[in-house]
Amino acid sequence: MAEKDNIVLIGMPGAGKSTLGIVLAKIMNYHFIDADLVIQNQCDKTLQKLIDACGPEGFIEVENEILRDIEASKSIISTGGSAVYSDEAMRHLTEIGTVVYLQISYDELVNRLHDLQERGVVLKGGIGMSLRELFDERKPLYEQYAEITVDVNDLTITAAARKVADVIKQAQA
Repeated sequence: MAEKDNIVLIGMPGAGKSTLGIVLAKIMNYHFIDADLVIQNQCDKTLQKLIDACGPEGFIEVENEILRDIEASKSIISTGGSAVYSDEAMRHLTEIGTVVYLQISYDELVNRLHDLQERGVVLKGGIGMSLRELFDERKPLYEQYAEITVDVNDLTITAAARKVADVIKQAQA
């Protein structure tokens, strides 16, 4: 059994998992793993091309396989927003790390996200799925898997990363 010494970031697209994750890794002196980039490298396609090629369900399967095989230590693991659709992957990530939900409000999400199509966002409900529907569908999943929830609304990336680091240190104390 792997040591539970990683920090796994989950949350909506645009919550800052990747950008905040890099800063958090520097603050905590951890490695940084961007799961989306791992998927792109292993499949040799952008996320959007993968989603176009496999469809949302196929992409979730690929993401699940890659996430459940991640071996890491003292790493910040930034997951894709759709990672919570994969129970097997989330169980593995919970075993190897503390799952931190970067929580943003719907209004903040609208401010941060301009084009879902460009970002490689998995829309289980199909292309016609609205941002509100996506938010409402995923929020309970993030809450279900979160061991720690950090509200990052209205915070700069650095301030949010410091807040997450402080909350983690308190939890580990």
